[in-house]
Amino acid sequence: MKNYNGSIDSIESFSTKDGPGIRTVIFFNGCKLRCLFCHNPEMWNKKENNVTPKELYEKIIKFKPYYKNGGGVTFSGGEPLLQVDFIIELSKMLKNDNINIALDTAGVGIGKYEEILKLVDLVILDIKDYNKEGYKKMTGQTIEEFNRFLKTVEKLGKKIWIRQVIVPGINDTKEYILGLKKYLKNINNIEKIELLPYHTMAIDKYKKLGIKYVLKDTPNMNKEKCLELENILKED
Repeated sequence: MKNYNGSIDSIESFSTKDGPGIRTVIFFNGCKLRCLFCHNPEMWNKKENNVTPKELYEKIIKFKPYYKNGGGVTFSGGEPLLQVDFIIELSKMLKNDNINIALDTAGVGIGKYEEILKLVDLVILDIKDYNKEGYKKMTGQTIEEFNRFLKTVEKLGKKIWIRQVIVPGINDTKEYILGLKKYLKNINNIEKIELLPYHTMAIDKYKKLGIKYVLKDTPNMNKEKCLELENILKED
């Protein structure tokens, strides 16, 4: 077996927000997107490789007694799909122990999507925008790679949780939400939809890293309005 080393930013041991049950969340370094609202700019670049699949497996397996009610491991980031060989090797070890695997992703990686998705139980898919113009403005990238990943997810019939960050002045309108609703109706196997209110807590990170924060004049998204938009999205 090849030994693909990985670049990990951090590990969260007892998350209840990143998939069903209690989960261990692995935050991978590296991301091709530069989302306007990104709150993890410290993970944009892939740093030195600091762990092997076996080393990380040995850390994860210690938490297996807590993985009840569908709990398990969630790969997040950054963008985990940029370290796909590492994740494939790690996932094979985890599946041998019947550990549930969720992939929290923006769907923009380097390929091998079918190979990795066959090992994944749940895809937590971050929607940036549902049309190519809005997607380009929000992420700095084209939407084609995301579409390629989503097509593979649907081909394999994987369960999907949808998440989208709602930003004041950009996508916080009823018109946008109705368009998103129409878009999501064409995606199979969606089990859950969640709108996340934009917040400004990452501003200090950008200052420390010397990165311009484009949304510095944008206020926090009103949580009640965000919930109202989510209700519109979920109405029959």
